[in-house]
Amino acid sequence: MTYLPVALTIAGTDPSGGAGIMADLKSFQARGVYGMAVVTSLVAQNTRGVQLIEHVSPQMLKAQLESVFSDISPQAVKTGM
Repeated sequence: MTYLPVALTIAGTDPSGGAGIMADLKSFQARGVYGMAVVTSLVAQNTRGVQLIEHVSPQMLKAQLESVFSDISPQAVKTGM
């Protein structure tokens, strides 16, 4: 059985797909890496700019991290926002 390398991105969103976890996951996949994501912030954004940012609570951030690390250990972690 062949396993893919695993990477975790910890960052904010970008609904337009050009940055944040959306772009990170696309980059991971293009390089044959299984990507996981922990969301730090929800961003209303488009190609013209950022309209609004809401950060997740510290409790939610901790819960996401614990959930990921209790199941699949990444070989690499990339951080952003």
